[in-house]
Amino acid sequence: MDQIYSWIAASAFGLEGAIAGELRRLGMKDVRAENGLIRFRGTLLEGYACNLSLRFSDRVYLLMAEAENCLSFDSLFQLVATVPWENYLSGTEFIHLSAQCARSQLMSPRDCQAIAKKAILNRLRDKTGRSVFPETGAEFPVHVSIHENAVRVMLDTTGTSLSRRGYRTWNGEAPLRETLAAALVEFSPWRPGMPLYDPCCGTGTLLIEAALRQGHFAPGLQRSFAMEHFCFFDAEAGKAVKKQLLDACQPSRITGIAGSDINLEAVDLARRHLKLAGLKDCISLEVKPLQEVILQAKNGVFLCNPPYGERLGDLESCHQLYHDLRLLQERHPTWSLCAIVSDPAFEKCFGRRADKKRRLYNGRLECQFYTFMGRRIRA
Repeated sequence: MDQIYSWIAASAFGLEGAIAGELRRLGMKDVRAENGLIRFRGTLLEGYACNLSLRFSDRVYLLMAEAENCLSFDSLFQLVATVPWENYLSGTEFIHLSAQCARSQLMSPRDCQAIAKKAILNRLRDKTGRSVFPETGAEFPVHVSIHENAVRVMLDTTGTSLSRRGYRTWNGEAPLRETLAAALVEFSPWRPGMPLYDPCCGTGTLLIEAALRQGHFAPGLQRSFAMEHFCFFDAEAGKAVKKQLLDACQPSRITGIAGSDINLEAVDLARRHLKLAGLKDCISLEVKPLQEVILQAKNGVFLCNPPYGERLGDLESCHQLYHDLRLLQERHPTWSLCAIVSDPAFEKCFGRRADKKRRLYNGRLECQFYTFMGRRIRA
């Protein structure tokens, strides 16, 4: 378990730097951000800790092999066959192949999957002397990525995406992935100990991600990962890593986080999600239009994912809502306000140019994350 492996953490557009920072804080070695991914090195247990702890990444891969110039199926077969699969498979696993091809000589994912699986099985037959592999056991997810003829053969150690924390039962009208929500918390001026309020809280994802951070909850504590079923992974050592992270949780540290929404059903779902996340009594929620929100606390942050217009089919009402967000901040001059929106007219409707803007994607929607700084006063 002390062997050092090469790993890749998958990243959505614009989150590479944040994920690289997380990996460095976790003590990973040789962290290097690239477009859409972050490379690092660590042991199997450190890779497992990354699955448990990373807030912004979608998936953690174990890098098995890679080549810069793969132009034929024969080259792909030979590359996959160089991996010592006999060290990673007992012979009963269900070998699940996935592939992604972009701007490459090899452009058929289905054919790449077939070639890669054939190479794995041939290698196993040659090295073990066995001829039958029933594939009745745990899933063994292998992913082949080919981009501009550069190929990476990776073992998916995550399984279901890291955005699936386990606390959300329904996405609501405008789903915000948990990984993106955690990133918005990171990119905002809010830091643990400051007041945080979401006036369009929906089903509570932004508030929950902020609370998990403030309470030192690793986001993956409530779920399982594909690597827990790998024959070469020490499950008992993994349990010890998980227990250490559980012991580090401090729910008593969660204070000053609250939110509201005009939609009663959404707030009810948010309360359900809080309970599933183990945060039932940590966050205050109420049904209230943002036009009526008046808070006594100072030096806080409003953080929200307001309606975009695309989802509601009512752009005019969204524009009015954006103006109401400006009025909300004016009622709370010491508070900063942050919002992720796809509408390019947001600043015009808000009535002020943002102090900071960051381009991100909410699903396939290109968005801007706007930050309007308040006039912070010293206590």
